[in-house]
Amino acid sequence: MASKLIYDWNEEPGGAKPGRKVGLVDETLRDGLQSPSVTLPRLEDRLRLLHLMAALGIDDVNIGMLAAGKQFQEDALVLAREIFDGGLPLQCHCAARTVIGDIKPIVELAERVGGQIGVGLFIGSSPIRHYVEGWEESELVGFVRDAVRFAVEHGLRVMFVTEDTTRAMPDTLRRLYGTAIENGAAQLVLCDTVGHATPRGAARLVRFVREFAGPDVGIDWHGHSDRGLALACALAAIEAGADRIHATALGIGERSGNTPMEQVLVNLQLMGYIERDLTKLQEYCHLAAEACGVPLPPDG
Repeated sequence: MASKLIYDWNEEPGGAKPGRKVGLVDETLRDGLQSPSVTLPRLEDRLRLLHLMAALGIDDVNIGMLAAGKQFQEDALVLAREIFDGGLPLQCHCAARTVIGDIKPIVELAERVGGQIGVGLFIGSSPIRHYVEGWEESELVGFVRDAVRFAVEHGLRVMFVTEDTTRAMPDTLRRLYGTAIENGAAQLVLCDTVGHATPRGAARLVRFVREFAGPDVGIDWHGHSDRGLALACALAAIEAGADRIHATALGIGERSGNTPMEQVLVNLQLMGYIERDLTKLQEYCHLAAEACGVPLPPDG
């Protein structure tokens, strides 16, 4: 018996499992492709990845940023139809700036597929981003209010995303997140956009946002690997109360990459936060590597 052969210091006394489940958001097909070292997968490979995501119990998938152009809009339509017409157990969403012009194509997409599409509305939140862009905070609050309200009024499920959250001022986050919540955002996404956070910082940030956002608003964690701490920060965010983790296959993405989905899945399974059939995990990783032109680790 394993219990007689192994003593697990990771478990709490009595072996109690977490009393809640954690959701997973797959960013492979959007954020994961923002790297000069990654090849845009063929559409048929992206469709195969959707089926593998569904088999692995992924909850939500980012299918693109439609404001990037006509081809992205056409591809997103094919991906969304595969999910809705094929009955895949996946939610899907698209990325957009907090600009109404970015949101309109997503509204049109939802109308064409006849199902609810989510939108991840993002805006920079740190002082250095505001300095570079020449933004005033009052101006940003207006962008957030108008964009979230427009998306909600048109039936989109809204995730409000603050870029560079881990270097943002507390009062700024209160104002931006508070405005998003007041206008109907259902989910807040905390982003370690440049991989700045340590696990301790990630946990502090999640607890800070939860304190003023309340228990009914979802909190997501989206991390990067610049300091090699993406997985550790994701696990710390979960322990601090985050509801969902964003990740990509093989950790692909800009600079040093994102939190690796395969590592998140295995760790959450071992920790008792999810119960998934992971038999398709190897196929998911190998397909992502082949389709995106990314080498697997030598022992992969």
